[in-house]
Amino acid sequence: MLPSPCYVFSDTHLGFAPAAVERDLRAFLRGLRGRAGSLVINGDLFEFWFEWRHVMPRAAFRVLAALADLRDAGVPVLMIAGNHDCWGGEILRDDVGIDFHLGAWRGAVAGWDTVIEHGDGLRDREDRRYRRLRAVLRNPLAIRAFRWLHPDWGTALAGGSSHASRSYGARDGGAGLRRVAENRLLSDPSVELLIYGHSHVAALERMAAGGVYANAGSWLDAPTFLRVTPERVELRRWDGSAEGVALDAVDRAAQKALAQG
Repeated sequence: MLPSPCYVFSDTHLGFAPAAVERDLRAFLRGLRGRAGSLVINGDLFEFWFEWRHVMPRAAFRVLAALADLRDAGVPVLMIAGNHDCWGGEILRDDVGIDFHLGAWRGAVAGWDTVIEHGDGLRDREDRRYRRLRAVLRNPLAIRAFRWLHPDWGTALAGGSSHASRSYGARDGGAGLRRVAENRLLSDPSVELLIYGHSHVAALERMAAGGVYANAGSWLDAPTFLRVTPERVELRRWDGSAEGVALDAVDRAAQKALAQG
């Protein structure tokens, strides 16, 4: 279980993001100490992440240090792999202390029965080609071969090929992932809260099946995040404090009343 209040953000793309975006994220993470019960990073924290035996991407250093400090303060941190940073491993898990998870995660978040997934490859028709490419990129043999590249060359190669996927997600305005979320909640009414990222489009909506679909949006584009408590899910914008400015909210009591009705 991820304790309350649980904060969720996604899609920062460190290594591509301007310095101000990284600076704001570090301030946000520092502000969670003493406030957050838990933290979820829902994919694409990095523009590119890969772990060589003794090397990691330079752009990650200060944010990873802030996350390690948060873990030392007793705050559990769950990171869902995105399409840009799915090659996580020992550094994230052992050195930083993050619970790095590849694929969909299901568990209790502040008491809500929750499914969290980054969202890449979920659209049936639009993501068909990407799913084939993903199968190759995540193949253990491909990962082993990439590790033989010099880190400077590997990072440059990955950075040069990532622009298309970085700009592609929001092309449909988030409508494709919303349809996926609606069908997912209809197929399993036991899911109370479904959280995606990837589209760079913030969303918070109770669906017809009674479950709630939430997307924290993109910290790269606008510093928005979710705050989950036993009573409600809130979409907020960071304004210099960990509490931020409330943009939208869905109350759990109203959800239960709808289900009973």
